[in-house]
This record gives sequence, C-alpha cells and structure tokens, in this order.
Amino acid sequence: MPVLTRLIPSPVVVDIRPGALDDLATLLVDQRISASGKLAIAISGGSGAALRERFAPALPGADWYEVGGGTLDNAIKLADAMKSGHYDAVVGMGGGKIIDCAKFAAARIGLPLVAVATNLSHDGLCSPVATLDNDAGRGSYGVPNPIAIVIDLDVIREAPIRFVRSGVGDVISNISAVADWELSHKVTGESIDGLAAAMARQAGEAVLRHPGGCGDDEFLTVLAEGLVLTGISMSVAGDSRPASGACHEINHAFDLLYPKRAAAHGEQCGLGAAFAMHLRGAEEQTALIVDVLRRHGLPVLPGEIGFSEDEFVRAVEYAPQTRPGRYTIIEHLDLSTDQIRDAYADYVKAVSS
Repeated sequence: MPVLTRLIPSPVVVDIRPGALDDLATLLVDQRISASGKLAIAISGGSGAALRERFAPALPGADWYEVGGGTLDNAIKLADAMKSGHYDAVVGMGGGKIIDCAKFAAARIGLPLVAVATNLSHDGLCSPVATLDNDAGRGSYGVPNPIAIVIDLDVIREAPIRFVRSGVGDVISNISAVADWELSHKVTGESIDGLAAAMARQAGEAVLRHPGGCGDDEFLTVLAEGLVLTGISMSVAGDSRPASGACHEINHAFDLLYPKRAAAHGEQCGLGAAFAMHLRGAEEQTALIVDVLRRHGLPVLPGEIGFSEDEFVRAVEYAPQTRPGRYTIIEHLDLSTDQIRDAYADYVKAVSS
C-alpha cells in the first residue's frame, strides 16, 4: 500500500520562551537562514527604536528599516528600500502592522521572513496573509508563511496588557469559527479540512480552558502557541475559514461602520464569538466563553467597548456584507432587525444572570 501524505506549510523554527530574542543571531545561523548575518530588519518608528538599541550589537550585519505604518504603500516602499541590499532574510520585529508589512515586502523581493512578535494581539503573526490598508479600505494579500517565529515572553510582558487580552479573544473565537465552518459543510456542502479545523479548534480550547492569567509565562506560552497554530491552520486550509466566521464578520462590521471608534481586533472577535455561540443555542459553551472573557478583562457586552445596543444590532445586521459568500450562523438564521434585537436581549439576560 502506498503511503499517502501531504506537506504542511509551516515555520522551520518556532521559539517561544523568555529571552528568545537574545539568541536570535545564533538561531538564524544554526538553521542556515542567515549564516552571514546579512539581514533586513523592519521595525516601527516608535517602540522599534528601543528594540534596535537593545539588539543591534548582536546583529552587526543587519540593516534596520523604520516602517511608517500598516498600509500597502508602506509595504511597497519597504520592499523597494530593501531590494538592493542582497540580504539573506527579512526580519519583521514588532506588532501586527510591522509584521504584515514585512511579510508583503519579503514576498515581493523573494526573501524568507522571520517574524519576531513583540505582542500577542492576533493570529496574523504566522498566517499566510498580510492585511494592509489601501485606498479602498483594507485588503488581504497572500504571502508565504514565515520561515521562523520568535516570541520572547520577556518582550511580550513589556507591551500593554490589552495586547495579550486581544490575542485571547482572537484565539477563543476559533471555536465559533470552526462551528460555523461545520455548519456550512452540513447545510451548503462546503468542503471542510479536518486537520485545519482540528488545529484551530484545539488552539482555541487550550486558551479557553487554561487556568492561568495574562501575566503568567505558562499561559502566555499557550496563547502564543495557539496564535501560531491558528496561523498554520489557515495555511493548511488555504483560507482564513478555520479562524474566521460570524465572530470576524461582526468584527469587520464594527471596523467598517465605526472606523474611528472600533476597539481592538480580539476584543471585537471575542464578543462576536460569544454572541454567535448564543445564536446557535450553545448555552454551556456561551457561558464558558463569557466567563473566560470576563476573567481576562475582555468585553462581553458592546457597551463595554463604547457601542450602544442599536449600534451592535446594526453591526450584526451588516456583518454578512463583510464576507460575501461566507456561510455562518448569521447567514443561516437570516434574522430581521427586530429578531436580532430580540436575540441580543436574550443574550444580555443570559450573560447577566
């Protein structure tokens, strides 16, 4: 019998621990990513300066590039600046915007990317997508997975705790997203990748059921691993489906309807996931998600991030327009405005009891 298998696009190295950045140069040499140390390192103009001052002595062959923001223009300018440098690899060192710009730039000039995350706000650090603002709003651009992921827990703890909380909400929302994928498979016949679904779901469950807090190394390690696994699950699926369902549609609706007031990505996704689970009648799971969100200081009601009941109802009503063709519990129920309002009233009662 032939042995049938498939190759999974994933990083060569995933290094998650306190002090990981101190060994970055050694890791790159040992893994033959950059034996010469000739690197192009993308950083932000703000907190990136401190990182450069701290780690430049250990990376004498590197050139450092400040990234102006998270736009497509920023990413193209970064690629143009790097393309004549004859580098071994690009290192994106920072939060989501910096890493997404570095992903796009590395892909554009044909170099591998090393992602060095300085916060854990969302699952984009290991995904095959660069999300960048453009003239039409915001676009998602396909890129190769990072060749290496480095997450220094000492650096993570220096970032504001809201970034960790956002990551918690984003990973936990996987549970709702996979439930939506399974619903679509059952109702519409959409194909489902069992491995991708398993990876995304288990990442969410691990964070959901971990007893630790946002300042504990053990919890931060599980959260970081969950974000990495979620990114790989999207590569396996070839799509964001394992991590994006009604939860993310509601998040995108907030972003599009109230762009100047939108909260953190993971805050909105966590709230969206809790409400989506309530819509599907999963009372026990909804209660568990709500309890864990509250324990980590995340919102469970729109008023906790500055939105009224009417604004939330409008966001849920608008949500399907953010991802045309994606089938979730919202599209399945096809609720009217009044029915959404009634469902929200029931949700408030459930989470307040």
